[in-house]
Amino acid sequence: MPNHSFDLVVIGGGPAGISGGNTAAIFGNRVALVEKLGKVGGAGINTGTIPSKTLRETALALSGWRSRKLFGVDLSLRRDATVEDFMRHKEHVVAHDRKRREEQLRTYKIEKFHGAASFIDPNTVRIAPDTLLRGEKILIATGSSPVRPPEFPFEHPRVHDSDEILEIGTLPKTLAVVGAGVIGAEYACTFAALGVEVHLIDRRDSLLSFLDREISQSIEQAMIADGVNFIWKEKVVGCDAPANGKITLTLTSGATVAVDDVLVAAGRQSNTADLNLTAAGLTPGKRGLVKVDAHYRTDVPHIFAAGDVVGAPALAATSMEQARLAICVAFEFDYKNVVAPILPTGIYTIPEASMAGETEESLKTKGIDYVVGRARYADNPRGQIIGDESGLLKLIFRADDMRLLGVHVVGEQAN
Repeated sequence: MPNHSFDLVVIGGGPAGISGGNTAAIFGNRVALVEKLGKVGGAGINTGTIPSKTLRETALALSGWRSRKLFGVDLSLRRDATVEDFMRHKEHVVAHDRKRREEQLRTYKIEKFHGAASFIDPNTVRIAPDTLLRGEKILIATGSSPVRPPEFPFEHPRVHDSDEILEIGTLPKTLAVVGAGVIGAEYACTFAALGVEVHLIDRRDSLLSFLDREISQSIEQAMIADGVNFIWKEKVVGCDAPANGKITLTLTSGATVAVDDVLVAAGRQSNTADLNLTAAGLTPGKRGLVKVDAHYRTDVPHIFAAGDVVGAPALAATSMEQARLAICVAFEFDYKNVVAPILPTGIYTIPEASMAGETEESLKTKGIDYVVGRARYADNPRGQIIGDESGLLKLIFRADDMRLLGVHVVGEQAN
């Protein structure tokens, strides 16, 4: 059984894993990176961030969404169009970014292994079927996968999770999106832009509550105007999916919704089930989360974790920053000892939104007096030119010294 020794073994080839591996290698360490799939990139490149955002931009262009706003011209795709018809650009973008990541690994002389990884002991990782890697330090960056609630028959070709939706065949006329989190809201907007009748179902009563309420309400109003039907305070308790005909969802109230396709966006779970964490001395938390401290160190001092596997915010740029910090702490590099206290969040709904810092609601909870400044796209010639009447830049300042505490943008090019 081949046995290899490294200064660092990284488990997972997504944004966090690659960033952590590169950081260690730049400082002269011998690094191994293990990726279960045959290609690197993780969800960020292969199934999530880049593909879904490419879908969104292509949908906006080819559906004539902006033309409808500006000129009342409907350039909607033919009704029998498939996702493949307007995702050709996605393949180019994904391939280019994956190639760039592969070149980074080669540049820093990181040894790459493909296969399922599991711990043998706190320093040894087995790659199926018969390769052992020993690392003085370990970085767990295995990412996450969509949660699949048992109410839904995911084997059905028209019941999708958020990874599968990009493989959808013919565009449905009607789509139910179950879950109004970031992923559900983004896909609801994209399919509505393509002329699909979208029903967005969630047990909560408001959209994206972590955003400033004024911003989230602006997004919700825009989505309603674009045809998204919100069904709040309801949970799907049954899914009748015949081979042919409509799929019927039964809600807690007893109401039903009949649609052609269903997208279940019920959150994500950490990819740790097959890692045999107990052999490393670790116990996974809820939904497989790996518990870490402020430096992304686990309960085992030489094992670190970063990215989706440790939970929110589960954003690619943030995951990369977490991994860089973890490696600097692990190898005592005098380069980084804390993650930036304020990190931006970007939401690719239609309209898109971004934020950094405090919201009005968080400041009220903390009892901090504040003042708000607003600049509306509609009052700006550029906003009028692009036809964005609801866009808004919102700045929140502390009242006593006018220190900027929060920045919020909703509208075209907010990210």
